Amino acid sequence: MLDRLCAMLLFVIFVGAFGAENTEYCEMLGDPVFPLLSMDGDITIGGAFSIHSQISKPSLSFTDVPEALTCSRIHLREFHFAQTMMFAIQEINNSSSLLPNISIGYKVFDSCGSTLTSTQAVMGLLNGQERTSGKTCSSQSSVHAIIGASDSSSTIVMLQSSGIFQIPVISHTATCACLSNRKEYPSFFRTIPSDYYQSRAVAKLVKHFGWKWVGAVRSDNDYGNNGMATFITAAHQEGVCIEYSEAISSTGPSGNVAKVVRVIKSGTARVLVAFIAQGDIDILVEEALKQNLTGLQWVGSESWITAGRLATKRHSGILTGTLGFAIRKTKITGLKGFLLQVNPGQDPHNNLLREFWEATFGCSFQSSLHGQTLCSGSEILEDINNTFTDVSELRISSNVYKAVYAVAHAMHNMLKCGDAMNPQCIWKDDFEPKQVVKHLQSVNLTLQSGESVYFDRNGDPAATYELVNWQRNPAGDTVFVAVGSYDASLPNEKQFIMNGINITWAAGSIKRPVSVCSESCPPGFRQAVIKGKPICCFSCIACAAGEITKSNYSAECSPCPLEYWSNEDHSQCVPKVIEFLSYGETMGALLTAFSLFGTMLTLVVLCVFFRFRHTPLVKASNSELSFLLLFSLTLCFLCSLTFIGQPTVVSCMLRHTAFGITFALCMSCILAKTIAVVMAFKATRPNNTLPQCSAVLQRTNVLSCTLLQVLVCVLWLTLAPPFPYTNTAHTTERIILECNVGSPIGFWAVLGYIGLLAVMCFILAFLARKLPDNFNEAKFITFSMLIFCAVWVTFIPAYVSSPGKFTVAVEIFAILASSFGLLFCIFAPKCYILLLRPERNTKKEMMRKN
Repeated sequence: MLDRLCAMLLFVIFVGAFGAENTEYCEMLGDPVFPLLSMDGDITIGGAFSIHSQISKPSLSFTDVPEALTCSRIHLREFHFAQTMMFAIQEINNSSSLLPNISIGYKVFDSCGSTLTSTQAVMGLLNGQERTSGKTCSSQSSVHAIIGASDSSSTIVMLQSSGIFQIPVISHTATCACLSNRKEYPSFFRTIPSDYYQSRAVAKLVKHFGWKWVGAVRSDNDYGNNGMATFITAAHQEGVCIEYSEAISSTGPSGNVAKVVRVIKSGTARVLVAFIAQGDIDILVEEALKQNLTGLQWVGSESWITAGRLATKRHSGILTGTLGFAIRKTKITGLKGFLLQVNPGQDPHNNLLREFWEATFGCSFQSSLHGQTLCSGSEILEDINNTFTDVSELRISSNVYKAVYAVAHAMHNMLKCGDAMNPQCIWKDDFEPKQVVKHLQSVNLTLQSGESVYFDRNGDPAATYELVNWQRNPAGDTVFVAVGSYDASLPNEKQFIMNGINITWAAGSIKRPVSVCSESCPPGFRQAVIKGKPICCFSCIACAAGEITKSNYSAECSPCPLEYWSNEDHSQCVPKVIEFLSYGETMGALLTAFSLFGTMLTLVVLCVFFRFRHTPLVKASNSELSFLLLFSLTLCFLCSLTFIGQPTVVSCMLRHTAFGITFALCMSCILAKTIAVVMAFKATRPNNTLPQCSAVLQRTNVLSCTLLQVLVCVLWLTLAPPFPYTNTAHTTERIILECNVGSPIGFWAVLGYIGLLAVMCFILAFLARKLPDNFNEAKFITFSMLIFCAVWVTFIPAYVSSPGKFTVAVEIFAILASSFGLLFCIFAPKCYILLLRPERNTKKEMMRKN
């Protein structure tokens, strides 16, 4: 109240000096106010930031001249915003396409987070510094647009002065919904969304997590009061009840904050919605620490939800798990380097730069101070990690950047820069501020980051937010993690979206807190409102048979959908267990191990045969077919891996076709070997008229037999390919993910063709099993085919009757068992001779009759 009274007094003095029409020249009353940072230019942009967070309060006796206001305790975050404004202006001045031949200057004033100093700042922005201006009272102000202030109340006070002259004010943090009133504030714009949307977003957030009973605390200013009023209205519409609503103020009595914290502690609500300005949150958290206020789920407003100074280990026990909506994070190329160049040497007479340097490095430029390190001015700013140098969370800084570019583009359009007839800007000394307002209203630009900047008819930007959660990283530091988003431009049901990232809740818990007026109903019960009490206070009524409650706060009972199954106490629908053979489970891991073991063993045999490829035994075994058979066996072992894992379109199509083609190749090689053995023996008999089985004929047999299987698979995949299938009919408790064969005819044709080749091999090998050679390969092929056929004959009934993932396991077992049978029966005797009985590996031994 005192700040408002002083502001009104200054305003009256200002109007008397600046607005008098009956004097020829204007004369400043009182001492001029000088900017903390300034630079001359054709266009001047004013800036009002809360560069200091503490202000002296002189006594107002109304008899003596008040002492000058003194601001102290530099606010590095706000100083960062001021430097961001200067960086954007430098970037525009260096641009050849935006405002060519026009320079932009700036004047940065300190609003100190107070309405009193904000009035003083706007006076300095409007008046200039000359005690006698030499200009008429209708002359233009010293700035063409103002960026600021850092809170809604200060912005409103500034608008009460600047609005008379229609000087545009673009705020980066003033979110009060009241500022959208175009009749009252026609020259106001902002690059941050209105609290009208944030309050509704918070109400949707509270409802989304099922918190029906919440406490509320707000700043006792325009920002907090308007924002909380909108939230309470929206919360009631969403079915959320407010247990208490308390107000705090950094300028009020200290006991007020302690009283508010005691109210919060005594309340039963476990969720606290804090619609608090930057300057008030610190004192609330400090008092909460004193009174050991723990276990609350904080829901913060945009003004403090990404305040890095609060994310310290001191406050982590209270604020870990905090949720709230924040402006979207972005990147500003080159800003980091600009900030690191800030140094007292830029302006040795600038007290603000010296104060910043002393606060950053904990030193002093005055050697007379005892216990203080003397500043040299050459300290390295790159070694410091604080809110000034941090560019990882550029949210509000981006709003300042957007505001400067919006002014630049408005001036660019107003001065007709870049026309085909005149590429340079047409400067005017007599343009009116309302022309800047008009062109600001129509600004529509896209920054280098891809973000769009425009204003609706109320001067507001698009209302989009990130839902931020305070989480701990592995190093124990608090980080801001985006776990959702809110976009007011989308349909109502799509505005609030969670992105699936796990949320850390109050006190670092992984369990979502519960905040209700009445205890949740037991399983199988629904809520019934008690007459005369808030809707959040209820009694419980049992559900009818066959119905469940989906949550602890369901007003109606409902049946579970097909993909879900009720739990034992019928309190909720839980997803059915998804079942498929995975690599992570024991059975899948064992089958994978056997598959890889078989592959390695086959490769070892292949190496042994290659090492002894010139010996009589390998030559007698038809080395070309042996190598091809070993290659096909390797593929047989590997194709079993396609049956493991979650079924997909590719894996379903691959598993059966790969299995069919590799086993067809394997059987074709064995069939060719068997035919070669039989024909070789027949050729040794007298009067034999059968031709020898040449290598070309063997290759032709293998190729033709394999290509026939390939043709069957191609037809299968073309006409009715296998596909992933969610089986919910087999059992009610589980969802089985399996591959539907698509065409049963194609599946059994592939399997049947392999069986046909195996039977042919078995018959031929059986007929040639007693041939008189000392090393008769036919008898080993007979044993292998006997094992192969036995495995696949037992596979069919097991495959048909096995449930769920065991169906796939049976098929893999059949593949591995038959592959190991072929490998051991055909190649084990040969490896035995090659490695352990080399004396039998002679041509004489091979030719000797049994």
